Amino acid sequence: MSKIVVLVVCMHFVYTLALAQTQHTLHGVVVNEEEEPLPGASVVLLPAQKGTATDEAGKFVFHHLQRGRYAVQISFLGYESLTDTIILKDDLTYRAKLNRLPLNLQEVVVTDHYAETRKKESTLNIEVVNDDYLKQYMGGSLMKSLERLPGISTIDIGSGQSKPVIRGLGFNRVVVVENNIKHEAQQWGADHGLEIDQYAIDNVEVVKGPASLMYGSDAIGGVIDLKNRKLPANNSLRGVLNLSGKSNNDFVGTSVMLQGRKEWFYARLQATLLYYGDYKVPTDSIDIYSYRAALYKNRLRNTAGKEQDVHLSFGILKNLFQSRFYVSSINSKSGFFANAHGLEPRNVDTRMHDESSRDIHYPYQSVHHFKVTNTSQYTLGKVKVESDLGFQRNFRQEWSQYVSHGYMPATFPDTLNFDPDLEREFEKYVYSGNLKASFPLNEKTSLTLGVSSEYQDNRIGGRGFIIPAFHQLNLGGFAFAKYTFSEKSLLQVGLRYDYGHLNTQQYNDWFPSPVIENGDTTMQYLERAEEINRTFSNISWSVGYNYNPGNWVFKANVGKSFRMPIAKELAANGVNYHHFSYEVGDPDLSPEISYQLDAGIEYASDRLALGATPFLNYFTNYIYLNPGWEHDRLYGNGNQVYYYTQSEVFRYGAEIHAHYELLEPLQVGIIGEYVYSEQMSGEKEGYTLPFSPPASVIFNIKYQKHKLKFMNNFYCSVDYKLTASQDDIVPPEEPTDGYQVVNGTLGGQIIWGRQKIDLSMQVKNIFNTRYFNHTSYYRLINVPEPGRNVIINLSIPF
Repeated sequence: MSKIVVLVVCMHFVYTLALAQTQHTLHGVVVNEEEEPLPGASVVLLPAQKGTATDEAGKFVFHHLQRGRYAVQISFLGYESLTDTIILKDDLTYRAKLNRLPLNLQEVVVTDHYAETRKKESTLNIEVVNDDYLKQYMGGSLMKSLERLPGISTIDIGSGQSKPVIRGLGFNRVVVVENNIKHEAQQWGADHGLEIDQYAIDNVEVVKGPASLMYGSDAIGGVIDLKNRKLPANNSLRGVLNLSGKSNNDFVGTSVMLQGRKEWFYARLQATLLYYGDYKVPTDSIDIYSYRAALYKNRLRNTAGKEQDVHLSFGILKNLFQSRFYVSSINSKSGFFANAHGLEPRNVDTRMHDESSRDIHYPYQSVHHFKVTNTSQYTLGKVKVESDLGFQRNFRQEWSQYVSHGYMPATFPDTLNFDPDLEREFEKYVYSGNLKASFPLNEKTSLTLGVSSEYQDNRIGGRGFIIPAFHQLNLGGFAFAKYTFSEKSLLQVGLRYDYGHLNTQQYNDWFPSPVIENGDTTMQYLERAEEINRTFSNISWSVGYNYNPGNWVFKANVGKSFRMPIAKELAANGVNYHHFSYEVGDPDLSPEISYQLDAGIEYASDRLALGATPFLNYFTNYIYLNPGWEHDRLYGNGNQVYYYTQSEVFRYGAEIHAHYELLEPLQVGIIGEYVYSEQMSGEKEGYTLPFSPPASVIFNIKYQKHKLKFMNNFYCSVDYKLTASQDDIVPPEEPTDGYQVVNGTLGGQIIWGRQKIDLSMQVKNIFNTRYFNHTSYYRLINVPEPGRNVIINLSIPF
């Protein structure tokens, strides 16, 4: 027996020794052209599926490697990515030198290799940003963080709610996509912000101009494409703690992310908590209608809020198959400015609201958005198949004290099945599915075929009415071909067919009103919206060309887009408290048809970058809210009546940028944008469109140093933003004066022992300037933009 034990021990020793002799170690170091180490560079080893990051000395190491051929991929912010092949026969030391990327628009959009590749592959004008940019320019919401990009603006209501606007088009003309699934909520409302946690997004692509071909009907104005591209390194477990603070509204926030990967399986969990108080403006009173309301300590009372978000993602990562699941729950509660939400300003209980800047009283809204999506990729020979499935539930309630208007009873009846203080309730269920296949036809031609579908079930409740409950079905199919003439030029053509059906339900008042017929007066439950059944279909197309000779990029795209009218445009009949209007839809509206021409030219060298992206846009029948001359006395307490109407519209404009490196650490730049719209038919012929953004330009100076004492990747920049006055208005809009505002940023990576801490700090509106944003709904009651705001974000990896 003892001989057997000795034999087994000897065999195990010999096996272990042999195994150790066949496993090797790869040591490496990553430096720049000046032989300076690059800490934090990403290093991936294939096909071992191993990944790591360089340490403070630019070094990395991989253990337990078998002999063989490996591909090493190295990337670092601001440098060209490197892919190299190594043959491992024994322990090896590898040295990699990265070259700086040429200066380009990435002064505005943080540089990485992915961004450059996307721009050269697309004939549309695209901006790409990553999570570093989002932290560097973090605003009150995700859309505010993107507002510095040329051609991008927001329609704001308060400090936490904002809607994306691309080249002057917003709402249901801009599609927001998260992980390939269209984000669906109540985006028709200005006060309905995006239910997106900006801490959970690591990559954003902004498509400027019509993108209906790939994204469907509502992308007639552009796309905000949100992605989670980063995957954990193999056999790793790590996390990140984000801490944020903002001085203007006493914002405090934290977000914790933990992720890990074991071979082919990965998982990520993230939790976010945000709390903020009433925000401050640089004035002590504002004009609301004909009443001047005093502000306590410059705060807009009852604009506080809170948010709790949870995200879970996990997936399978194989060579020929990948499948990722995303589950998120966004929960928020935020107040509406108490002096401007359906109440007579003189009747506001200022003592109650001013007792604390963090409490949330009536009126307020609560939102819960639950989303489950799956994105899968299959590789079948030369064919790549992608599928997307999604389910969303958006539940929104708006609460305010019951006040009777018109013939509403003075005392709320106890026979109804909803709370008298529940002003409005919206509950939307959304089911989405996409399927896409890409394959080469020959060496130069590739073809992509796809179908997409979406079904919406939107239910309503509460005492107030603005849109009816509805069901909506959208189906679409497209074909997209790319022909590569050479490495420098390519042609893209596409064709899409869309079908949509919309059914809105009849709605009658819950209270009776007097109706006079033939001299007799009877009490009737008035019909506010009739049942509507509409079917829409159309064909869209696009042709684009991209030419990239050397340091130049030339692109042009021409096409036709289509958008079917939404339920609000067809059947609205109620008060919009945030627009201070009574809105009426038109059930006979036709779909919007748009023809567009987009172009782009960019030049990038080591020291100089410049570019321009002009566009032309023609709508045969643009839909918009046209202010009438009547005032509603029955439901809207005297609000002006607006009617949805259509007009022939011509639009044009451009974005420009230019950046120059004066010295290696010092850059100067300019970013400008301009859009012009004119109605060519209808009642307001010759006028522009409502809420058109004015021309603006940003002058920027930025100092950045790879290493500055105890900080890596240090940067410091100042923006001087000059915005023109907006005198092209649609009555009863008021002209808005131009303004000048100065913003600053500073940040980098702090090295504290072995701990790295990413710091980003902003000072917005440094001089506490009082100015008005023409595209803000609060502009209607002369509420200026927020005052000085110091924003600090710490990102601590562990």
